Amino acid sequence: MLTALSIAQLEEITKGKVLGKGFLGTIAQISIDSRQIIQPEQSLFVALRGAKADGADYIPGLILEGVRVFLVHHDWRSDSELLTKATFIQVKDTREGLQAIAAFERRQFVKPILGITGSNGKTIVKEWLGQILSESFTVAKSPKSYNSQVGVPLSIFGIQSYHQVAILEAGISKKGEMETLAQMIQPDLGIFTNIGTAHEEGFSGIGEKIREKLQLFSKTKLLIYCKDQPLVSKEIEASFSAEKLISWSENPGSDFSVSVKNQDTRSKIILVNKLLSTYTFQVPFTHSASIENITHVIIAALTLGQDATAIQEGLNHLKPVDMRLTLKPGLNDSLIIDDTYNNDIAGLKVALEFLSLQRPKRSKILIISDLLQQGFPEKVYAEVAELINSYDLDQIIGVGNEVVRLRDFFPRKFEAYPSTESLLQSINPDTFENDLILITGARPFAFERIVNKLQQRIHGTTLEINLNALTHNFNFFKQLLKPQTKMMVMVKAFAYGGGAAEIANHLQTMGTDYLAVAFSDEGVTLRKQGIRLPIMVLNPVEESFDLLREYRLEPVVFSPEFFRKLGNYAKNQQVEVSIHLDLDTGMHRLGFEKQHLNALKSLIKDFPELKIASIYTHLVGADEQEHEAFSLEQLRLFTEMKTEIESILDYRPLIHALNSAGIVRYPDFQMDMVRLGIGLYGVEVTGKFDANLKSVSTLKTTISQVKTLPPGATVGYSRKGQLPQGGKIATLAIGYADGYDRRFSGGKGYVLINGKKAPVIGNVCMDMTMVDVSEIDAKVGDEAVIYGEQISLNELADQIGTIPYELLTNISARVKRVYYLD
Repeated sequence: MLTALSIAQLEEITKGKVLGKGFLGTIAQISIDSRQIIQPEQSLFVALRGAKADGADYIPGLILEGVRVFLVHHDWRSDSELLTKATFIQVKDTREGLQAIAAFERRQFVKPILGITGSNGKTIVKEWLGQILSESFTVAKSPKSYNSQVGVPLSIFGIQSYHQVAILEAGISKKGEMETLAQMIQPDLGIFTNIGTAHEEGFSGIGEKIREKLQLFSKTKLLIYCKDQPLVSKEIEASFSAEKLISWSENPGSDFSVSVKNQDTRSKIILVNKLLSTYTFQVPFTHSASIENITHVIIAALTLGQDATAIQEGLNHLKPVDMRLTLKPGLNDSLIIDDTYNNDIAGLKVALEFLSLQRPKRSKILIISDLLQQGFPEKVYAEVAELINSYDLDQIIGVGNEVVRLRDFFPRKFEAYPSTESLLQSINPDTFENDLILITGARPFAFERIVNKLQQRIHGTTLEINLNALTHNFNFFKQLLKPQTKMMVMVKAFAYGGGAAEIANHLQTMGTDYLAVAFSDEGVTLRKQGIRLPIMVLNPVEESFDLLREYRLEPVVFSPEFFRKLGNYAKNQQVEVSIHLDLDTGMHRLGFEKQHLNALKSLIKDFPELKIASIYTHLVGADEQEHEAFSLEQLRLFTEMKTEIESILDYRPLIHALNSAGIVRYPDFQMDMVRLGIGLYGVEVTGKFDANLKSVSTLKTTISQVKTLPPGATVGYSRKGQLPQGGKIATLAIGYADGYDRRFSGGKGYVLINGKKAPVIGNVCMDMTMVDVSEIDAKVGDEAVIYGEQISLNELADQIGTIPYELLTNISARVKRVYYLD
């Protein structure tokens, strides 16, 4: 934070009311996460209310940790004991209070602030601009994509007095949100990247979306935009006076005329301004979207007064890298957190928090480079040391000349290397086993070489799991529930193909109440990976009874015979086993039917060792309107049957019936708990809320070879692929052994290469697939998207007459799973 605040200042800024013991110190840190308190005696905890939790619930524990000041809602009520231990500032809304403090802190920063908004490219422009400006200035910027109503305040709190420029990103999803962000950011210079289709449901039309985003720049001195985007330029030029605008275009008549010359893997960008000054820059890519993004960056750097030579120096280190925090499988069962583009304290804090949320490993290791252009080294590395200390790391490896200062703080944990090359020469991958390794560094250090040396090598096909999208979908369904309704999440079948351990761990951190797996060995694996949540096993067998007991797994009991077998086992072992009763109301798969209830009630009395944790049924057709009468009859019958069972119990089990589709279609039947399955992974099978969910999984591969074939050539086994006119094909490193369905053969499937559709030609092979790229500029190593945000799973499933579940769960274990925060 720029300015430490007293209680009186906080009271005035937030228009709050102070309760409790008088706090005489000042607040230097603000936190919204109870797990991220670094200096409790100087921290203000803001108790936000969300879909899954109320921050006020963590207040008693935080007081024990030493936190003494809290921002709480106006209706918060406390016992007198808490009021004697801490100070509470009651406000109308804690999120608004957080934003008011951020707006105050922003006003203390008198140096330039650059604000960025638009639809696509915001984060990449911010990151690249931060890298370029760091050649000449100390830069503060939003970590990752912290561009929301809560993310922007946290970004502002990361600005320090020694920073010379700050870059803040703003993103909105509906009308009315930008006004609040604009009041906080108040940018001096703005960039409007472009406009796209994301979040269209939140606006009446694209014009309204542009105008809403433009509110960010209402008080901006200068605004940079591309005149070649007609919708954007029309709205901007109608809303702002010409002297505030800096336009660029490939056509004459703008403040900067831009021409681009591609040179294999590089491009030359030539800028000519109105005074006919000419600037020439070399950039390390040719893709049009990257060219657009970097042009915004170059013009912003020039506008801020950066020398062209320094800009080019920054461009020399620039690469079109993923601006994401990525979790990758490492050698010897280690996990690697790839943060190899990061170079500031705010980003380091996010990465360390991500590390702390992962499942337990033998040790936690940080590999970190110098933090370039971060101001006063003594102060910066003292702050880094304080941050590291709060996350209890086992080993710290530093690369560079300045980072060695950390040795003074961690003499027994710290290893120093002068360069990345020296570390690569010394490091032995076999010394890492079952470790959690965070690798974070500035671009010039090229830490991706360290990641490549330590990561597990499979083949070029990867399944990327967006943990932010997973969180979004979880919270979307959570907000459809009553506050008291619990959530069970299905992680069977390798978490629908996504990888059970990592997804289960993420669900555990989000506050899921229960997990469900298909078989006992799936539950055993989760327990061995540190998952502590209750786990229901849908298909237990008698041979697994010992495992169920040893690993605290809760089996589904579905017949009188199975109930008796498990009951005898529990009685003989003198143990209590938590079970879940499956009632068959129409699925006719497993489960007790109504005719079994008398026998079931007798068994419950005979075997009190079996504690009934829940009673449930499964709806047959909740995803289709035509089966509504049948579904309602199922729910009626279930209510009747569970009531009869409850009548003989002296305790009350959890009652649940709704799956993902049922949550949407039958909200009045939430009961005690619901079971979230395919909806978590971005597929809303009723179609009612499909636009509200985010795609979680992206299956990608690479081009192994490109061939140009003559007219009449055939492709693949049995010569099924026909090219009567000849053309160009690309061979992809994916086949049916990876889970790419053979039914996509013969043009029924397609992939995206450089944003264009490439249909499958010929038969899908075991390890390879050929696609037609006759109309696409494709080369070896290019990425091919099999499915993801731009290729709907529903669409692909319809194309071959199956369901999204099958496509998700068919992905082979040999396909590398990569998890990331965007």
